[in-house]
Amino acid sequence: MLSWLNCRPALIPGARERFTSMYSMHLWFNSGGRLGTNAVSVDGGFPSFIPAEVKEIKDPFARALAQRIQRLPVKLQVGFSESCIMSSCVKPRFQRDTNPAVLLHCFDSSCLEWTRTYPLLEDAAVETWAIDILGWGFSDLERLPPCDAASKRYHLYQLWRTHIKRPMILVGPSLGAAVAIDFAVNFPEAVDKLILIGASVHVEGTGLLTKLPKFLAYAGVSLLKSLPLRLYANLLAFDDISLSTCFDWTNVGRLHCLLPWWEDATVNYMLSGGYNVVNQIKQVNKRVLIICGECDNIVSNKLAVRLHSELPDASIHQIPDCGHLPHVEKPEMVARLIADFALSGAHKEEQNPIVLNSAGEKNTSSFIC
Repeated sequence: MLSWLNCRPALIPGARERFTSMYSMHLWFNSGGRLGTNAVSVDGGFPSFIPAEVKEIKDPFARALAQRIQRLPVKLQVGFSESCIMSSCVKPRFQRDTNPAVLLHCFDSSCLEWTRTYPLLEDAAVETWAIDILGWGFSDLERLPPCDAASKRYHLYQLWRTHIKRPMILVGPSLGAAVAIDFAVNFPEAVDKLILIGASVHVEGTGLLTKLPKFLAYAGVSLLKSLPLRLYANLLAFDDISLSTCFDWTNVGRLHCLLPWWEDATVNYMLSGGYNVVNQIKQVNKRVLIICGECDNIVSNKLAVRLHSELPDASIHQIPDCGHLPHVEKPEMVARLIADFALSGAHKEEQNPIVLNSAGEKNTSSFIC
């Protein structure tokens, strides 16, 4: 059923008050090392594999989430042998009996895209992962695997099979929505529900870019990470943003581009043809929540309505005064929608999180939704 909301979706009982006070509490909660490998180091340091430019970022939430990024081993076929890719992500602080939300990201982005929404979801007691798609983000790709759509799909499946192990509420913004649809159709056993945000799913791959000579592809990719182009893209993506904030968020968004294998991985993806899920949309047999910004200048809202009509079991919500990236621009509204959708149908006793201590053992959490 199509419903255009005035940005007040339902939230699980008792969580609304914590949303309003989350920012100060979250900074305190992330300041210690008592919750195991996910916690920020006591000296406020960043993982060694994050480019040093992270220290120039001013946004405290971006800095806090960057401190929590870690790498997990994921087996992947590279050439004729199986290799282990150390894959970057943010793991949840707690486990629960209900299915976890797994956050993907946009084209050529990273898990830092969820800087402001991720802590809100944790505060709402949603077990949340933020995953870097193969070829982007902060994974170790020194021995570069193929980064086409099929490899990205298989990498996500192996990460799920090894580390998550339960059906996911898979959340995909922009191109991440195409990643989510492609994955749900190919590995339906790994997906419980889908949430698609500003979904870019009607573009048929990278098109004519696949025919570029390699030297031109590398020239284009080099331009893609340039500060002026990224700054312009952010001004286009957001409905209302100050120049200083836009500049800082640009530095967050291009941080992964400073890794030495980024250009090779992106060119590999571009020349491979990218994602084309137009014919897969009607094959999705999961419940789907579509979220779009009222002022999206990148993906027309007409395409969101079209997507809604093509999916057999979908609802759609528009966020007022918001551009292409609602989870960045309006994190509280998006977190409420995700939490409500993720936990709908769960029994109250199943909503109590289990926190991991420094030894990796389970403790009962001190807060309850």
